[in-house]
Amino acid sequence: MARGPTSNSFISQRLKLHYVDWGNEGALPLLLVHGGRDHCRSWDWVAEKLADRYHVIAPDLRGHGDSAWSPDANYDMDAFVYDLAQLIHQLDLAPVTIVAHSMGGNVALRYTGLYPDHVRKLVAIEGLGPSPKVLAERAAVPVGDRFRKWIDDKRKAAGRMPKRYATLDDALARMMAENAYLTPEQARHLTVQGINRNEDGSWSWKFDNYLNVWSVFDMPQADIETLWSAITCPTLLLYGADSWASNPQGDGRLRHFNTAKVIEFENAGHWLHHDQFERFMSTLDEFL
Repeated sequence: MARGPTSNSFISQRLKLHYVDWGNEGALPLLLVHGGRDHCRSWDWVAEKLADRYHVIAPDLRGHGDSAWSPDANYDMDAFVYDLAQLIHQLDLAPVTIVAHSMGGNVALRYTGLYPDHVRKLVAIEGLGPSPKVLAERAAVPVGDRFRKWIDDKRKAAGRMPKRYATLDDALARMMAENAYLTPEQARHLTVQGINRNEDGSWSWKFDNYLNVWSVFDMPQADIETLWSAITCPTLLLYGADSWASNPQGDGRLRHFNTAKVIEFENAGHWLHHDQFERFMSTLDEFL
């Protein structure tokens, strides 16, 4: 493995948030934004391939990796969007190219719709959030029931201790079970970078347990679609054929984009940039 990145931090809403910087400061800036319950070092393979041409920066979102946990467990989407805006503002990265996965893609799409001139090119891997079908099912549940369930779930999360694994290999087995496409080398790297050792010698994932409780309220879907339609830069929306995520070409969401193209990856799930790394990199190179 090539020389690794340097660790840095910035402040957003009083939280100390971590990011890694792969150097090459004179080059065009490129942000790699991870998904939910993931971490910035899951981009290492991608960063190594791009670091000679771009100034690559990968943040740990709040509550993830080596970033601080929100004291009031605020993991609403607007908080994540603010953090991304703050990173780009503080490091003076605009106009920046962004490659983002899952929840990170959702954040990056909203940011790009808010500040179209700040983003040069955008790649969102399964980043459009819940499908129209899931949103309709959610909307069919009375708002009071949804709100009460959120309160109950928050209360349960408050009493839940982070899961402890006796050995690193136990955590590695959990990682492998979560994504069958991973090579042993990928799984070990993702586990080692995504875990902390506890005082008693056991191991726990770095992310905050409260991330398992999604906010009961978000922006109205029509407003999110308005932000999507405000995006002016070339945009790639990537989907894994074997993923649970809904392809926007088939579910109608692509119509809200003016400059986006969808590409589906065979033999790939939700983490298609791991599952089909070579194809992902050649697609990315061509687009960039």
